[in-house]
Amino acid sequence: MGEQRAALQSPLTVSIALIIATVAVIGNSVTSTIVAAVAGAAAGAAAGISILQSLWEAEARKRTADIAVAVAVAGCLAGTATAILHLLLGTQSLTGTAVTGALAGAAMVASGRTQLQWAINKIEWVIDNLQWAVDLVKRVKAALPVEITLIRGLRIAAATIFKKVSEARAAASLAPGGGLAAGAGTGINGSQQNGKSQTQTAVKRENVNEEIQHLFHRLNLHRNNKLRAADVLQITAHSLQSHESCSEEELIQTFLQKLLMMDYRARYIHVNKANEHDKTQQRDTDTSEDIGDIFQAVSLYNKGKSQSDRIHPMDVQMAVFHCADGFLKQMLVSKLSQCQYALPLLVPDPFTQQIEFPLWTFRQINKSWKMRNTNNEIISQTHLVYKAETPMVSFFRFGSVSSSKSHLMKSLINEKHNTFFHRNCPGSSRTRVLMDGVVEIAWFCPSGKNTDKFTDCVAFCNLHGDAGDHEKQLEILTEMSSVNVVLLPGLQKNYGSAEKIQNLIRITTPLICLFTEDESTVMMMKKGKFKIGLKDRNLSDVSEELRRAINDCLSESSSTFRLEDVSKHSDIRVDEEDDDDCRRGKEAAQQMMSLLEKKDLTEIKKSFLPCQGKLWHQWSQKNKELHRPEGDNIEMKTSGKKEEMKKIREQQHECDVSEFMTCFNKKMNSKKEHEKMFFLKWFRILLDEHTSTDLSALHHKYDEKWSAVLKLKENNEKPEQFKAEQTELERISEDLQAATFGLEHIMREISQIYESCSSVRKNKKDLQFHFSSLPSLAAEMMISGFPLELMDGDAAHVPLVWISAVIDKLIQKLGDQRVFVLSVIGIQSSGKSTMLNAMFGLQFAISAGRCTRGAFMQLVKVSDELKTQMNFDYILVVDTEGFRALELAGRSTRHHDNELATFVVGLGNLTLINIFGENLSEMQDVLQIVVQAFLRMKKVNLSPRCVFVHQNVSDVTAGEKNMEGRRRLQEKLDEMTKLAAKDEVCNEECFSDVIRFDIENDVKYFAQLWEGSPPMAPPNPNYCENIQELKKTITFHASNSHGMMLTHLKDRIKDLWEALLNEQFVFSFRNSLEISAYRKLETEYSKWAWSLRSAMKETENKLHNQIENEAIHKVEETDLQRELKKTSEEVKKSMPDFFEKDKDKDILIQWKISFEIKINELQENILKETKRKLKQVLQQRDIRGDHGTPHENDLYKKIKELALTLDIKNDEETLKKEFLEQCVNKIISDTPPIKDIDIMRDVREILRDTYGCVSVDQRMESRDIFSVPSYSDYVKVKVDDSSLSKEDEVQIRSLVTDVAQHTEKEIQSFNISKKGYNIRCIQQLTGYIKASIVQHEEGPVNYVFKIEFFMDLVLSICEKENKMIIDQNKMFWEANDPVTNFKKKLEEYYSIFQKYCHGATSAAIFGEIICQKLKEPIEQSVFKETARDLAGEMRSNSESLNGNRSKLEKHILKTLAEDKVFEKYMNYIKNPRDHFKDFIRDEVSRYITDKFSVSVLPKMKKNIKLLQQKIMKAAHESTEHVQEYRGDVGLWLKSFTQQLSDVLIFSEKDLSGVNHDDVDVKLLEDVIRKELPAIILDISSGFTETFPVKLDYKDKPDELLIDHFCQCCWVQCPFCKAICTKTIENHDGDHSVPFHRVDGINGWHYRYTKDLSAHFCTTVVTSDQSFIVSDVSFPYKEYRRAGGVYAEWSITPDHSELPYWKWFVCQFQKDLENYYNKQFQGRGEIPAEWKEHKQQDAIQSLDNLCVA
Repeated sequence: MGEQRAALQSPLTVSIALIIATVAVIGNSVTSTIVAAVAGAAAGAAAGISILQSLWEAEARKRTADIAVAVAVAGCLAGTATAILHLLLGTQSLTGTAVTGALAGAAMVASGRTQLQWAINKIEWVIDNLQWAVDLVKRVKAALPVEITLIRGLRIAAATIFKKVSEARAAASLAPGGGLAAGAGTGINGSQQNGKSQTQTAVKRENVNEEIQHLFHRLNLHRNNKLRAADVLQITAHSLQSHESCSEEELIQTFLQKLLMMDYRARYIHVNKANEHDKTQQRDTDTSEDIGDIFQAVSLYNKGKSQSDRIHPMDVQMAVFHCADGFLKQMLVSKLSQCQYALPLLVPDPFTQQIEFPLWTFRQINKSWKMRNTNNEIISQTHLVYKAETPMVSFFRFGSVSSSKSHLMKSLINEKHNTFFHRNCPGSSRTRVLMDGVVEIAWFCPSGKNTDKFTDCVAFCNLHGDAGDHEKQLEILTEMSSVNVVLLPGLQKNYGSAEKIQNLIRITTPLICLFTEDESTVMMMKKGKFKIGLKDRNLSDVSEELRRAINDCLSESSSTFRLEDVSKHSDIRVDEEDDDDCRRGKEAAQQMMSLLEKKDLTEIKKSFLPCQGKLWHQWSQKNKELHRPEGDNIEMKTSGKKEEMKKIREQQHECDVSEFMTCFNKKMNSKKEHEKMFFLKWFRILLDEHTSTDLSALHHKYDEKWSAVLKLKENNEKPEQFKAEQTELERISEDLQAATFGLEHIMREISQIYESCSSVRKNKKDLQFHFSSLPSLAAEMMISGFPLELMDGDAAHVPLVWISAVIDKLIQKLGDQRVFVLSVIGIQSSGKSTMLNAMFGLQFAISAGRCTRGAFMQLVKVSDELKTQMNFDYILVVDTEGFRALELAGRSTRHHDNELATFVVGLGNLTLINIFGENLSEMQDVLQIVVQAFLRMKKVNLSPRCVFVHQNVSDVTAGEKNMEGRRRLQEKLDEMTKLAAKDEVCNEECFSDVIRFDIENDVKYFAQLWEGSPPMAPPNPNYCENIQELKKTITFHASNSHGMMLTHLKDRIKDLWEALLNEQFVFSFRNSLEISAYRKLETEYSKWAWSLRSAMKETENKLHNQIENEAIHKVEETDLQRELKKTSEEVKKSMPDFFEKDKDKDILIQWKISFEIKINELQENILKETKRKLKQVLQQRDIRGDHGTPHENDLYKKIKELALTLDIKNDEETLKKEFLEQCVNKIISDTPPIKDIDIMRDVREILRDTYGCVSVDQRMESRDIFSVPSYSDYVKVKVDDSSLSKEDEVQIRSLVTDVAQHTEKEIQSFNISKKGYNIRCIQQLTGYIKASIVQHEEGPVNYVFKIEFFMDLVLSICEKENKMIIDQNKMFWEANDPVTNFKKKLEEYYSIFQKYCHGATSAAIFGEIICQKLKEPIEQSVFKETARDLAGEMRSNSESLNGNRSKLEKHILKTLAEDKVFEKYMNYIKNPRDHFKDFIRDEVSRYITDKFSVSVLPKMKKNIKLLQQKIMKAAHESTEHVQEYRGDVGLWLKSFTQQLSDVLIFSEKDLSGVNHDDVDVKLLEDVIRKELPAIILDISSGFTETFPVKLDYKDKPDELLIDHFCQCCWVQCPFCKAICTKTIENHDGDHSVPFHRVDGINGWHYRYTKDLSAHFCTTVVTSDQSFIVSDVSFPYKEYRRAGGVYAEWSITPDHSELPYWKWFVCQFQKDLENYYNKQFQGRGEIPAEWKEHKQQDAIQSLDNLCVA
């Protein structure tokens, strides 16, 4: 390899070797093929030389060898690829030949030899070393300047060579072998006999190709890397800016941006680079020295001002056309048509010259015009341009002419607009490279006025370039045109194109010749043949003469032109036939359309789309009725409605899937993505074509009938005829609705197929795939840019199940993207859809011949670069039908408009309110609807923004006028706010009270859409500027908005629609997003609270130990704060993280401050409560004195004395007998007997003796006051003939609950486990209960309690707490009874006795006593630590306890359903807090039992091991401490106990009576090390599932969890007793619950009957029924008016009640009836549907509970 590199060290070597090789080969008369190859090698190598020279001169001098090799290799590779490509295409490429020859040339240069075989070997060597070559090329490329590339250099060099060869051959006609140029020229042409003209043509073509490649390179375009419509339509930073000028690199982007906005100035974009160049040239000229005379100055200036480097505007357009994919190309042409520009009709391929007819691009273009018939009546016509049959006038140019053909055509069609780009247009230059041979077409469309230049629609075609060079285009046009117009200098026989011109004269088609060198006016040469001179003539005169001549010709000609017929010509390529995907898409669409043939348009939907017609409308109506119940027995009616809806769904499901729908689904599921897009586009095109004629006729019929009805109405005569005409109008309207058929109706049918299948939960029998795949199809369409129908405009209903499923699939495909929702509302035909199309390129699903119905949503992608700035991924545009739609005439349009406005305003982050014109009276209705919608949003805590858009404003530049308009709008908005506030019963006075609104920036005035009078007027550029400004305003609002996630969008749609169905929107709206976010926040709050409580509990235990050890004598709150500081800081750090990083941060932020306050309050409460408990421990320590310790220390003395008095020679049995007799007898004699306690006996005595409750003894079985169905037997009502109201019942039950809760805390404060039971506890409790009852009676109540209430309340509370008091008293006696303790520690005492007997050292005995004393504290410490660990683990791992309170309740309900015990249910319903506590205790007990060996026991072992290590560490450090300070055993003991005071209740005081004067400290540590393991083992052997019974009540794991879960809201719904699910006591806002119950469960019944109610709260609040509170009737719809607890609840209408409670009522119907002594009958009869729910259904339905 080194040899070859060395050979290429100099460009000179290369050059000499190539020349020698070329001459030698050619001189040996080798075949022409080899000549061509070798000559090509010369050209390729010469190109390499050219590059090497430029590099040598630039900056690569040091790496010449590497670069030389790299050039050769790069030339080889490029040549190979190019040659293969052209070989496949079957064409001869000059560049390809030359560069391919470089393969041989490179090998020859490397060796200097001429043998061809050897050269081939070298080629193989190059190929074998491609990797080396690639690496080398990379190295070289890194060394080159940015603007230089090998390929570009190769092209430039090759072009230079071709040019030189051409010049040499033309000038000197060099013979073969005469040098490098001759050789190259011979090789390029492949033959010496082809002649000069062929060479020149080839060279010219090659030059053009290079110019085209260079153009594409400058525009950063690549033909093989197509521009996609999807990329062009996405929102980019560039698209948000206005660009009057730009750089070359941005030219394509800017052109497309302007064109998409219908800005015809897209052709007139200034390029900054050119301007800067011009300025530079100007500066150079200005600063140069004196250049002599003026002529020289002008000459120099002209050279500087050369425009050869400018890019021609039409080259930009055609470059985009050539590099666009099919969809962008179609969009491009459609936009050109909207801009009233000529469209490409025949387009030669820029490289192959193959002519293309882009028929596909015309498929969506309509043209409308008006003309007069023979009766002089104006007729409106609208046609698809490819179908329209019109005369066609073709314009050609032969030779070079001085006049502009395009300019002349422009003046002929539209004097004010450059329909055809011409040389006088801004930006025009002579250097266009893509327009030669292009045929453009434009249509003149008359307006029906006398001023029209042509009375009929006429097509005009313009062939660019010399027609003589474009024979095929000339042939096609002359064959199809009605009139030919030719532009040429004059007629000479020796003229190059004379024969072609003669042919035009010979044919019968009328011909008009325009002579640029002739001054004559119009002259008829013979019939149908005219000539007009142009020289020195006024353009307008010529234009007028030409117009008259054309009209004369057209009047004599009957021939017409139809655009799609162009495809019939041979030798041209038709785009839609050449593109396989497009062709297959068309075939599939045609197959679909064949099924519609010979079908009455009004019957198509009924035949092919059965699910969406009558059945869907019926279901929608039933659903509305379901949400708006009337009359009695609501649940029966509701159940009946649901049954009817179910049957309708079953009927829909039974409907056959039509062949049409089967075919559509098959096509959509089998096609590739690109092919599928073409299929949908084609289907739309063909469907609109199929229906447009009939729809147009129906619209015409409707308009005539509408006019007739209006006339009769004005005359106020002939009422019968008026009624008949109105009936006929309704019938036509129905036909019009039935005949409207588009893609949206097919998707609507799919939605109903899906919803019916989802309802019956099975697939349709004739559906070829599972229905669950249908939403995926719609999601893919949305991603591809198609709209999705959100609200069915015909049924005025939202298919929620379908919409939710589609959004779920969107999330699955895109991820949970953040979207900014832009809603658009306004009057019908106010230009909403046009505005959205111009702004975002959107084309909503509008069937031919009608406006948008309902609401559609469509995604607009945000570019990756902009996502970070905008903070969202898509704009979701929601377009709506116009208010006051004519199609809805005769219906409740106001209600419909209000409903629609509320829906889309609530959905949108920003709403565009589109108003046509400035007439305030016209917009009054719209403004009131809009203001009412925003007022509703405010009342439900939604805060969208709005922007008003005034369309069609005559003078948008008048600042003062706009200020006045804004002022009047503000006044009108304020006026409408007052009116709307009355309807919504609120006090807002002005619009700014409703939403944030900036009158200066949030009101936009739009210019008129058209610049002139349609149909020939182009869009107004000012309108386009207004669009751009609005787009920037939208993105400004978007950048300051949080948008919403797709998951949130789904919930928002559901919430809004459900609320609208219930009529009272504000009352009914349920913000699922906020509820879900709040649940999540509550769960997080629960974690923070648990962290603080756990940390404080650990501190409490440590300080408790220190207090008991007398290490501390007071507790300050600052000490507790210091201990809690670390955890507190962690919580405070995690809070901002949660609020700022959670995906719902935008919703959560509203509660950030309040929850920070709550956390601070919680922390303060925890600190205060802990301080209170520890203070209590301090007081109890001081009061208690010593219980067990003095007894035990006396016992140790007696043991020692006994050991010293006994004969140690006695056998072991005798010693033990003596020990037991002496010690036990002494203890028993000194210990008073334990008294049995009977709590309930004490309670009865106190009630009888203190409160005079004589009858208490007779009440052997008191009633459980917590579960009585009513308190009416316990009270005396102050007012005669009145009974206890439901509200009174609620008050009393609340009293009972509060008293029970307080007494529980009182009992815990007695600390019975430490102090023992005393009857004073009961006296204190009864005193508190009595005081609470008296206080309640003194309040605003109309009753007094009987003595039985007090008795049963005391007895019920004490009965409930009886077990806890007894258990705690038992713990006290077990800990403090000397006899019991002695029996427990018998073995330990005897061991010490033995040591005394056997003369053990004092250290051994003292050490064992220490270990014995440590046993109980160690056990207690291990159990406490394990309890805390276990509670924490259950918070994480227990299925029922690892979430929030709602999740816990779900598991409680599940357990109740499984147990099926009515009494447990009633305890849960009436006493939920107690039931929760019992459930938690059961769960903890079950968890300990189930997980003991795998979780609990390992925790105990771990904790005891850690404690053992701490004890030994304390012993060791205490020994070192004594040795350091030369202390005694007292110092050791002090140090030892102090080190353990945090973890054990163990102090010096515990050993105060034990003699340790002669203990050797050095031995003590060893004794403890020896004795402690046995103690640890003994404790460990006692580890069982029952360990919590040995703990204080407050330290048990279940109580720790109860303390955490039960400090929440326990307020119950006054109707159904559902518990408020807010997890914070005294929370802000209303009480709420996700699912209510049947109110009969709480005993609600119909007045004066025994009929229990069977209502769900969420249903009955939508009804017209009432309820009674204190003899006052209140409508359920206004339940808050009842005041009290009713006013504190938020009960939103909801028909998704849990089947659980239906099952419960049916399962326990008899029990409930017996409990309340009433029946579910009459108006409270249970619907049969309820009885279908099984136990498993009830349990599964619990999964719907809101659990974060």
